[in-house]
Amino acid sequence: MIIWIASYPKSGNTWLRSLLCNYFFSADGTFNFNLLKNINSFPSENNFKSYDDKFQNPEDTAKYWIREQEKINESKKVKFLKTHNAFCKINNYNFTNSQNTLGAIYLIRDPRNVITSLANHYQIRKEDALQFMKDEKRGIVSKINNRYVGFQPLLSWSLNHKSWLNQKSFPVHLVRYEDLELQTYETFISILEFIKNLRNDPSLIDKAKAKKCVENCSFDKLKKQEDASGFPEAINKKGTNEKIKFFNLGNKNNYKNILDKNLLSQMNEIFKDEIKEYKYE
Repeated sequence: MIIWIASYPKSGNTWLRSLLCNYFFSADGTFNFNLLKNINSFPSENNFKSYDDKFQNPEDTAKYWIREQEKINESKKVKFLKTHNAFCKINNYNFTNSQNTLGAIYLIRDPRNVITSLANHYQIRKEDALQFMKDEKRGIVSKINNRYVGFQPLLSWSLNHKSWLNQKSFPVHLVRYEDLELQTYETFISILEFIKNLRNDPSLIDKAKAKKCVENCSFDKLKKQEDASGFPEAINKKGTNEKIKFFNLGNKNNYKNILDKNLLSQMNEIFKDEIKEYKYE
């Protein structure tokens, strides 16, 4: 069964994957980026390359979402998967269901800090990043050999998190990025507790091991690894072979010091309900 690591883009998904991969998949307790291969992204082009469909439209792969998850679950093992997908239905095809999903961990981040990371990652203006976040039909689209095989419907920032947190098909553990940042160990333990209960495994938690993972996967250490050997999931700057730094600002990404007053005022109004609900003021 699948445990989803779900989030809107640039909300801490890769950091949590790093912690979980270090905890569950490191043979010697150390961490390197190769461990991230143990928690793959879904859906991705690898899920649909074997089909004969032409996939002329981005949403055409949606009809195979469940089938591909059923294949993953043939092993009868618990499997972590990363996704930015909204918990949605496209062309009457559900993203997932309770037959394939054990639970989900959803990461949410203050949208006023998401916007700066989003702008850096996609190389767009902050104003355009805000339109990105508001777009209720936004998706990540990739095309290979004239076939759309990398479609992930994000929807808007608001719809993305609501889609996961409001569904009743399986349990979801909400994690604020800010708590993971300020109280990393305690927040990571709460995540492991959630996984322990999902898996009904009383022996799952090793506090000393969890503490070591937190040390191994600090932002500074991940950034140093990227500086030294690159990060395989980083994308190129437009028109060059130079990679954009994935681990960019860390705790220096503070909207109070980055956003201009007009843009901040807009965001405070657009996301006022969530800012209040998730105690971002």
